Amino acid sequence: MSRDPVVKVPAFDRRSDLLAPAPYGSSHRWWAHRRAAPRHSFGLCPAGPHRKRPGHQDGSRQRKERKKTVSFSSMPTEKKISSASDCLSAMVEGTELKKVRSNSRVYHRYFLLDADMQSLRWEPSKKESDKAKIDVKSIKEVRTGKNTDTFRTNGTYEQISEDCAFSIIFGDNYESLDLVANTADVANIWVTGLRYLISYGKHSLNVIESSQNNMRSSWLSQLFDNADTSHSKQISICTAVQLIKELNPGLKNVKTELKFKELLKAKDRVGSDVTRDEFIEVYHDLCTRPEIYFLFVQFSSNKEFLDTKDLMIFLEAEQGMPQVSEETSIEVIQKYEPSKEGQINNWLSLDGFTNYLMSQECHIFDPEHKTVCQDMNQPLSHYFINSSHNTYLIEDQFRGPSDVTGYIRALKMGCRSVELDVWDGPDNEPVIYTGHTMTSQIVFRNVIDVINKYAFVASEFPLILCLENHCSLKQQRVMYQHLKKILGDKMHLVSPKPEDPYLPSPASLKGKILLKGKKLSVNCVATEGEVTDEDEGAEMSQRLSIESTEQPPAIVHKKFQLSKDLSDLVTMCQSVEFKDFPASFQNQKPWELCSFNEVFASRCANDYPGDFVNYNKKFLARVYPSPMRIDSSNMNPQDFWKCGCQIVAMNYQTPGLMMDLNIGWFRQNGNCGYVLRPAIMREQVSYFSANTKDSVPGVSPQLLHIKIISGQNFPKPKGSGAKGDVVDPYVYVEIHGIPADCAEQRTRTVHQNGDNPLFDESFEFQINLPELAMVRFVVLDDDYIGDEFIGQYTIPFECLQPGFRHVPLQSLTGEMLPHTQLFVHVAITNRRGGGKPHKRGLSVRKGKKSREYASMRVLLIRTIDDVFKTALLSLREATDLRENMQNALVSFKELCGLSAVANLKQSLLALCPRLSGPDGAPLLLFNLSDQYPSLEPQGLLPDVLRKVVTSYETRCSSTRTSTSWR
Repeated sequence: MSRDPVVKVPAFDRRSDLLAPAPYGSSHRWWAHRRAAPRHSFGLCPAGPHRKRPGHQDGSRQRKERKKTVSFSSMPTEKKISSASDCLSAMVEGTELKKVRSNSRVYHRYFLLDADMQSLRWEPSKKESDKAKIDVKSIKEVRTGKNTDTFRTNGTYEQISEDCAFSIIFGDNYESLDLVANTADVANIWVTGLRYLISYGKHSLNVIESSQNNMRSSWLSQLFDNADTSHSKQISICTAVQLIKELNPGLKNVKTELKFKELLKAKDRVGSDVTRDEFIEVYHDLCTRPEIYFLFVQFSSNKEFLDTKDLMIFLEAEQGMPQVSEETSIEVIQKYEPSKEGQINNWLSLDGFTNYLMSQECHIFDPEHKTVCQDMNQPLSHYFINSSHNTYLIEDQFRGPSDVTGYIRALKMGCRSVELDVWDGPDNEPVIYTGHTMTSQIVFRNVIDVINKYAFVASEFPLILCLENHCSLKQQRVMYQHLKKILGDKMHLVSPKPEDPYLPSPASLKGKILLKGKKLSVNCVATEGEVTDEDEGAEMSQRLSIESTEQPPAIVHKKFQLSKDLSDLVTMCQSVEFKDFPASFQNQKPWELCSFNEVFASRCANDYPGDFVNYNKKFLARVYPSPMRIDSSNMNPQDFWKCGCQIVAMNYQTPGLMMDLNIGWFRQNGNCGYVLRPAIMREQVSYFSANTKDSVPGVSPQLLHIKIISGQNFPKPKGSGAKGDVVDPYVYVEIHGIPADCAEQRTRTVHQNGDNPLFDESFEFQINLPELAMVRFVVLDDDYIGDEFIGQYTIPFECLQPGFRHVPLQSLTGEMLPHTQLFVHVAITNRRGGGKPHKRGLSVRKGKKSREYASMRVLLIRTIDDVFKTALLSLREATDLRENMQNALVSFKELCGLSAVANLKQSLLALCPRLSGPDGAPLLLFNLSDQYPSLEPQGLLPDVLRKVVTSYETRCSSTRTSTSWR
């Protein structure tokens, strides 16, 4: 017979001297700094709030910047939980929990369930034994997280882990017993067991035994019988291993085979065949994920399946799926349920639920962003453009080889701006390479052939060829002939109109190739003319000369002769030299483009952040890496995206953090190579400073809540051999964006478990400019010498899907790691809610933060300033209405026993069990006749329900006011 999932729970000794106090929520883990010390040497350090993100190397982290964890436990033995009945058995045996009181005191108590399952007791206690207990019948609900007044007003609120806390609400007055377990697993066991008791009372064990995973057993039995072609009621271990591999591709064959052999040895059986029951038992042990089981039980109302209504609630309330119907649930069940019984009855079993959660539908990336979903009719300068630097190189900038595969790779990845450094070559054929270096050469004509073939494979939107022309007039004519003959009608040759205030849109330039380069004056009538040379290679050569202490040649902007034919191919992207912002605002034309060295661009961003943003509202700006980066390392593109720079040229051949950001960023618009910039960076009337370290005026901050639940199938890091096959993973969650948003947090280390590590840790980040923020998940292997990179995934904030999601991990070079994932929960809310205490001690009050109102920038143009002044009062009123509505909603969520992460649907679902009296008669009814359903009392209400009604009415009133104001 199959069993429920296996979870490990510590068996506690009742003697209090065996349990040393630990920081609340730390699960007996001490946070410690470690540098070169061995694992047993550590110093204590408190776990604080999220830290601002330090600098780190591509793909790995500097040793001195990390917080390390050392894990040890006072519990000498571990006991396996393999079924819901074992949850109850563990509760009967007892567990040490922390009991939290409103006076900021926390008590260590030993909690246990009476053998008759009628009462919950704790010891030691000053109360008489008859009073230090709660009758199971009096329990109204079991609430997860820190969602009672006792928790919210406790001085240790910030130190208590959300995932380890739970509360038992009991009695007619809805009193709360607030508890903290040492691990999230232990909390899950108590929550699951107590909910079973509430549903079935003392008959819980009988109910569990009578519904012992029949759907799974029948499904696996059918699979076994199909594999048993000889009808011997046995199959070989090899066949059994292969069958489980087909059901769970991420499992290693060696691990499965070892599990079968261990089982046969435990039964003193000799041979290489397994029975049906043995096959089911091994499948159960290896393929059941405890974290998904606990989630499944929560929504299945303690049944062994989700019916269509259960699934509807999960899809709508947790996954944020709009317009969910019973037909939606049936479609999911028919697609993912493996058992015939489930398909016939429209039931989703644990295995079907697992299949659904691991499918593309539960991918963290919003599928709407997999295709072009942004307005592509804005001027070209209003978009970030995916750009490559020295595209022809496949290694470093100084000695690396050049190859046409660099262009193929970049164009297939959605790059829309590639670079060509063209020099005179042999046999009158121009060549491409980095001048003044030892990089190899490739023929210009071959590169144009490749560009012609791959230009619009990944994207139909315009491609920019950044041409650095160093050729003689003779070979310029050859270049012109190749461009005209090979690219033909793809070249955009229509000159802009002088009266046009902006560049054309990407949509209007579909299928066109734009040439960026020097251009002769419109007054030039000769066949050639003189222009200033652009030579990044010469700049790099000078830098190298400085480093080698040789006398560097003075950099002089050389002049060279430009063919008029080649000049005429440049239309929308004419290269000009940048002088300063006032001169550009006055004289620069929309089709003129300036290139900024990384160092100079950084100086502009720091010294003139507002001007840089305003400059990029109208003009294209290209930023290229510093000549000091001879190893082809990458700059941080976020440093220049926050200024509005459209073309940030990246070294595609160099993997790591910076390329992860670039690749992740351009996923959000169908990977078409163009991403529409935030409105605050496009609109002429708005003002935005690139270096803002606070909230952005006019932009409502978002709160991102991320829970790292578990990981699956983490591979051993490449090149790591010191620990054999052992993996000690931990996870970093990083936020990249404007300075005010940059932050990171990390989980604890899970030792010696790369197959299915459980983290169960929650983090919260405030995102002040969501449209420019990215989230990066990084998994590392905790090692003595230097932590090894396992995998990462980078996603724009705007592409996050809420709910329970799987995150596919990528290797350092960007390939998907097969079957390697993180399991997370994502929630996004509008404000920080829940009354977290800002003071410690016995007297705790909810801190109130002053409201931030939008302000107007004075332009010193009286008529315009006067017009905008009249809008200030309306904007202030709108802010007040929004804040009042959000405050009312947070208060309602708290009274429903939920955190600010919850949505209104979840709040109403949590409220439902309280709406009936002891005799089953309704205490409250929803009146659905009004636009905003009202709650109507059906008699005298308990105090807590009166507060709920008042809070709900306040929320509805705020919503009505907000709607009528609009």
